Amino acid sequence: MQDSVLSAAAAQASAVLDRVYVGNSVRAWLVALAVFVGVAGALLLLRTVVVRRLAALAARTQTHADDVIVAVLQRTRYFFIVALGVAAASLSLDRPDRVREYVGLATRLAVLMQVGLWANEAIDLWIRRVARRKAATDLASVTTINALGILARLVLWTLVFLMALKTFGIDVTALITGLGIVGIAVALAVQNVLGDLLASLSIVLDKPFVVGDTINVDTHTGTVEEIGLKTTRMRSISGEQLIFPNADLLKSRIRNFKRMTERRVVLQVGVEYGTPTETVAQLPAVFREVIEAVDGTRFDRAHFFRFGPSSLDFEAVYFVLSADYLPYMDIQQRINLELMRRFEAQGVAFAFPTQTVWVRNGATADVTTDGREEGRGVERGT
Repeated sequence: MQDSVLSAAAAQASAVLDRVYVGNSVRAWLVALAVFVGVAGALLLLRTVVVRRLAALAARTQTHADDVIVAVLQRTRYFFIVALGVAAASLSLDRPDRVREYVGLATRLAVLMQVGLWANEAIDLWIRRVARRKAATDLASVTTINALGILARLVLWTLVFLMALKTFGIDVTALITGLGIVGIAVALAVQNVLGDLLASLSIVLDKPFVVGDTINVDTHTGTVEEIGLKTTRMRSISGEQLIFPNADLLKSRIRNFKRMTERRVVLQVGVEYGTPTETVAQLPAVFREVIEAVDGTRFDRAHFFRFGPSSLDFEAVYFVLSADYLPYMDIQQRINLELMRRFEAQGVAFAFPTQTVWVRNGATADVTTDGREEGRGVERGT
């Protein structure tokens, strides 16, 4: 009796499993469901375990690559897992060609979207990492780096969009050609803006100067305050703000005073004609003693180097071992004052431009500082 009941139940269950719905038996649908649960569950478990293991490993290392992998895997979305599960489950079912085409299309779109999300996360991590590293020393480059991130994302999602259109069977060759023509037209229309943008990128990568540097551009000197996408702004030594287009700035000769390690100073002094030869011969040594006595300097040379129009000219060269302007001026002032004291002690007079008037045969003639005579034709009085 019991065996007959079991046989009847088995027969009834078999009959239910053999019922056909949408072209497939209930048994086939249950197998597909099992495949879907198995594949989706395995992918979820794999993502969880791999992310947890890699996160633990990344916490113990100093490299950045493992952090990127962990963050990228964490961006794996459920629609991607569901799409793969559905694609695997559908393999066990009898599907019309149209259904098979739709499932394949949906799977390719899901994979394409997931790859785009992974790439977008990698770009975002790179931008954040570089911006965080630059923020402490070069705030100006952060703006450009963020702009590069936006440009990279734009290129990425444009490629994803074109590949999605191709997935739908749309010929993107003509579209790409059209976009290229439009891009050329836009580039020609905004070439100045693009030139400044590329110049900004060059400044950020090559770093001829950074925010805080004191630079000289043509006849303008100031401190860089901001490096933007189109212009660079600096505060001049007289107080006003100067704004330079980035492209024009890179075409100019730039002198970066911030990167000086020391300053070379050429000191020229003239003494009066009539100074005794013995004293003239001793003055180079006086220059050397005065300069070497000042801390923060390195003496190079000192010479009596020419007979000037109205003076005996000396030239001394020394280095100030500091790039800062204020210490340089303090040292120069100390040297000048000490030279004045030493010259006074030795009776040496500083020369200044003079003019001598000669009276000859009832007329006057001016002797200029270059030694030429200019007759005035003025009669000498009694």
